Amino acid sequence: MLIVAAGRGHRLGGEIPKQFLPVGGICSLRRAVDAFLALDAIDLLRVVIHPDDQALCEAALAGIDDRRLLAPVHGGATRAQSVRLGLESFRDTGTGKILIHDAARPFIPAGVIEAVLSALDQAEGAFAALPVVDALWNADGDHALAPVSRDGLWRAQTPQGFDFDAILAAHRGHDGEAHDDVAVARAAGMDVRIVQGAEANFKITTAADLERAQAELMRLENDRRAD
Repeated sequence: MLIVAAGRGHRLGGEIPKQFLPVGGICSLRRAVDAFLALDAIDLLRVVIHPDDQALCEAALAGIDDRRLLAPVHGGATRAQSVRLGLESFRDTGTGKILIHDAARPFIPAGVIEAVLSALDQAEGAFAALPVVDALWNADGDHALAPVSRDGLWRAQTPQGFDFDAILAAHRGHDGEAHDDVAVARAAGMDVRIVQGAEANFKITTAADLERAQAELMRLENDRRAD
């Protein structure tokens, strides 16, 4: 299990990267780590961080007493490079399947994680996604030009899971940036399946997303009280 937390979060602004900003007193990275460690199916977990964020990472993960949590590794200049460096750190662990998740998605449901893992029994790769339901338009500036069919279009999320050897080879052979790890996998010819994601599994990118995260946390707490 690899959680990518090496980004700088420039679109959100501020001095602290978004994955370390508190959401209800607990940062997004810690919430993501806790969600995966809550599952017995996760054998090992490692976080990829920016070299400048060692202290932030140590504070975020303080108090976790779980042998599955490995020491973090430093990422590279791009997300693709960070993932490759994270994958390289798993070479001698006997890992057969690997999940890759964005630290800025704090509310990953257990059912989505389990669905991605299950899909890896039939394919080299799998990822969570949601079908596009809104109308889509091409535009020139703020001038609408023509509608675009949404048939077969999906909004990708993480986790994205893969056969370990196959995705490591794909990243080693990949040159440049990529939208996500599915793009790297498909460029290498890997068979990748889609499983149903969740609206709660959104990525914190902007200040509005932080507000949404606070609202989602309140919803989850209300659901727990109702149970």
